[in-house]
Amino acid sequence: MKTASLKRSVFAALLLLPVLAWPHGQELKTIKLNEPNKTRGLPVMEALSVRASVREWSEKDVSFQDLSDLLWAANGINRPEIKKRTAASAQNAQDVDIYVFMKDGAYLYDALEHALVPVAAGDHRDEISMRPGSSPGGPGSAPPAKPEGPPPPQAKPAGPLSPAPIQLILVSDISRFRAGTTEVKKEWGAIDTGIVSQNIALFCAATGMATRPRASINRDLVKSLLKLTDTQYPMLNHPIGYPK
Repeated sequence: MKTASLKRSVFAALLLLPVLAWPHGQELKTIKLNEPNKTRGLPVMEALSVRASVREWSEKDVSFQDLSDLLWAANGINRPEIKKRTAASAQNAQDVDIYVFMKDGAYLYDALEHALVPVAAGDHRDEISMRPGSSPGGPGSAPPAKPEGPPPPQAKPAGPLSPAPIQLILVSDISRFRAGTTEVKKEWGAIDTGIVSQNIALFCAATGMATRPRASINRDLVKSLLKLTDTQYPMLNHPIGYPK
C-alpha cells in the first residue's frame, strides 16, 4: 500500500512540473536580436530608385532576421569601439530611440546590446495611430488657425492604411543635447528623427519590405504606454511589413 501511494504522489508531482515551469503568457522578456547581415540588399542607387511609401501590407509576419537587420540599419551601432551609430545626430546626442510595437507588446530597441527591452505588454498597434479629433501638430505646436473665406476644394482621401505587422515609434529625447534652447533642441530632434526615418525607408526598399513615415500619432496614448518623460517627444510612426 505504501509503495502504491508513493508512486501516485511521484506521478502527481511530475504532472505539475510543466505547469510550474511554464512562463506566464503576458510576461515579456528581453529579446536578443540576431547579428545584422551587412551584405544583403540592393545597391544604394537601386534602392533609391524603388523607394516608395505604401499604404497596404501583407498579413505575413516580419521575420526575426529582417527585424534584427532593420533596427540595426535604422539606428544601430556600426562602430562598436566608439559606440557610434548608423544615423548621425546633432552633438552626437544619439537622442532618437526606437520603440517597437508588436503583437505581444511594445519594446525599446537597445542599440548597445542589439536587443529589445520590454516596455508594455499587450497589442497596441492599432491604438497608437492618431484618432479623429486629436491634434496633428508636432511637439509643442499650437492648434491650426481657421482659414478665412470659403474652404479650398479637398483632394479625394487616399483611404485608411491597412494594418502592418509592426509599428515603429521614433522618439527624440531632447535632454541628451548638451546645449541649446528648448526650441532649438526640438528642431535638432526633428532633424535627427528624419535621418533615422530615411535609414528605415532605404533598408525597406533594399530588402523588399514596405513602410511609410507617418506624423499622425496618438501622442498622449504613446506617452502613457511608454512612460515617457517631459523631454521625450514621439516624432514619427513607421508601419513595417511586406508589400501586399
